[in-house]
Amino acid sequence: MAAPSVDAVPTADFLGFEPGSLPRRIGGRRKRLNRNKKKNWKRHCSAQDVEDFLDDVRLQERTAGGLLAEKTDDSLFFVDTGNEGKDLKLNKGKKKPLRIDLILQPDSRIPAPKDILAYQVPNAKKLKRRKELLERLEKRGILSRRQQLLKAKLQRPFKKIKSAANNHPDRDFYDIWGDANPLDSSLAGQDSWFLEQTKKRAVKRPGRLNLKPSPIPAVEVITSGGSYNPSFQAHQALLLQSHEVELKRLKEEERLERQLSFPTVDKAPTKESAFQELCQGLLEESDEEEGMTEGHEEGEVEAEGTPDPQAATGEKKTERQRKREKEARAMAVKLQADKAVKQKQQELYQLRSIKTEVKQREEELSQRKVKRAEKRKAQAARTKRLGKLKYEDPDIEVQLSEELAESLRTLKPEGSILRDRFKSFQKRNLIEPRDRAKFKRKYKLKYTEKRAFREVTV
Repeated sequence: MAAPSVDAVPTADFLGFEPGSLPRRIGGRRKRLNRNKKKNWKRHCSAQDVEDFLDDVRLQERTAGGLLAEKTDDSLFFVDTGNEGKDLKLNKGKKKPLRIDLILQPDSRIPAPKDILAYQVPNAKKLKRRKELLERLEKRGILSRRQQLLKAKLQRPFKKIKSAANNHPDRDFYDIWGDANPLDSSLAGQDSWFLEQTKKRAVKRPGRLNLKPSPIPAVEVITSGGSYNPSFQAHQALLLQSHEVELKRLKEEERLERQLSFPTVDKAPTKESAFQELCQGLLEESDEEEGMTEGHEEGEVEAEGTPDPQAATGEKKTERQRKREKEARAMAVKLQADKAVKQKQQELYQLRSIKTEVKQREEELSQRKVKRAEKRKAQAARTKRLGKLKYEDPDIEVQLSEELAESLRTLKPEGSILRDRFKSFQKRNLIEPRDRAKFKRKYKLKYTEKRAFREVTV
């Protein structure tokens, strides 16, 4: 027997690939490890056999639904003799599954975990104790109140109340929406608020909910000039209407362009025109101011020339003068009262004229009322401004005389139904006027020249 070579060293001792393998120390003492500490378990303890066993168990559970050692032979194997009749007889009615069925079956046979919350019962312990208590009482012959009531209800004779037939031919007809409805006879005399709260009577619908935002009809019929075969007068009237709309639009564009346009060299302002504009109104104002000052001075001179004699002398009024002034004031008050009495007496003879004035006033008020109603009606038919944009009428769909079709087969469709409905909603104040959202690029486009394009030379 040959002696082992000195250079022959085991591979496992030289370099270990397993978790628990360590190189042998040469010329030293073996390191003592404390294996009862958790930090040394993974480094110096190999659990590969346990992991292999657990992997095998998991594989069996996934494929067979449990351990193969616990399964019966019939559940694992079936006899295949090549004859379907013999196979069915030997396998006791078992059918060989098709390949497509095996593919569609789930890969894992482990059942899904149960939802614990679905099986939890609130107050389970309390209900369990109550159930045990009821069982103990039932053994002693004591029934609970619920069971007593149920037993009494079962012992009570049941009589079915048969309603009277309502299909006899001599019955009276009634309006279910009328006030004299016999179905509402049981609710008569009860509080309306109570009936509304118990939902035996519908709550009265407010009248404002029945009002429409606009009296304009949902679908407006176009004029006769928009027909596929219109009369000459109707078509010309529609053309005139479209022409007026275009003229109005052109005038608006010209006005805007005229206001925003920069003046030419001929119409540019000069120094003289600028000076005249600055001096505009100054000369007229100076003339008016001179006239006002002269009139004011003349008034002051007149006021100074006719002074009050009593104030000029500075003497105190005598008793006689005061008495005369008092009598004059009393006489003026008396004359005013006599005049008012005569005026009232005179009005008695003016009853006809007063009646005519009152009648005219009433007619005037009634006319104003009618005008206000018409104005209110016209304003209700107008399109309100619901948003920041103003409503604009759509373009009139019109065809020229040479574009009119001879029949419905050759008729060319005009406009869009979707756009027509959208504009109708805006006109009837159902939605606010809107514009198409403008695309705004967040970042600027970056143009790069590709290498393939750069290499092409002409």
